This record gives sequence, structure tokens and C-alpha cells, in this order.
Amino acid sequence: MHADLQDLGRAVKLAQYRQHRALDSALSGVGTTLAQWDALRAVSRSPGASARELAADTFQSEQAFGTLVGRLTAQGLVERRPGHGRRIEHHLTPAGERVLAAGHKVADEVLASCFSALSEEDRGRLLGLLRRLTTDAQ
Repeated sequence: MHADLQDLGRAVKLAQYRQHRALDSALSGVGTTLAQWDALRAVSRSPGASARELAADTFQSEQAFGTLVGRLTAQGLVERRPGHGRRIEHHLTPAGERVLAAGHKVADEVLASCFSALSEEDRGRLLGLLRRLTTDAQ
């Protein structure tokens, strides 16, 4: 079977678009957005990370991430602390941990629905193929 590369690229983008819309809609039920929840996830994975590191982890510019983390700080979900030199470290607050946990439950449900048309074997195969495309060459 020959796959047209433009059709393949569009299908990947469409799947991502549908997933993001479903996640953003469902996450609003726990008082957050997909971008905010993703930022909370990044801070949770790398407590003490700089804005530059977190921006890269969330596929955002430093400026966009800075604006986003400013809102999260104002909401009491993230705390910024002085680090070495001029570095500012980011940490979740207890409220941030609660929103993150609620978001994980929502995301698990949404993603189960998004991938329900695929068998467990198909999902594993898809994950392996996507990792091959996104893993940096060694």
C-alpha cells in the first residue's frame, strides 16, 4: 500500500487536532485548559526546572510559556523560586498538584475514547512508529 505523504501528514494532524479539542473541552470541567494542564505536567516531571526548559518540554516559546506560567502562578498552582544566579525555578503548589491529578483522570478517559478504535496491539505499534519518527538520531 502506497501512502501519500501529504495525506499521512494531514491524518496525523487531524488525529492530534481532535485529541486536543476533546482534551481541552473535558479539562475545562476541572477548571483548567490543555495548555495549563500540560504546563503543570511539565513542572511535575521536572520540579525546579527553568522557564526555558519547561517551554521546550511543552513545545512553546519562552515568551508564551512565561505568560502561561504567570497565569498559573496568579492562580496559586505554580510557585517560582530563586535558583542559582538569575535562574528561576518552578514548582507545583498543593493546589497545582490537585489540578494536575484531576487532569490526569480526565485525560485518561478522553484518550481511551480517542484511541478506542485501535486494539491494544495497534496502539503499541502506533506508539512505536511515532517514537521512531520523533526520537533524535543517535
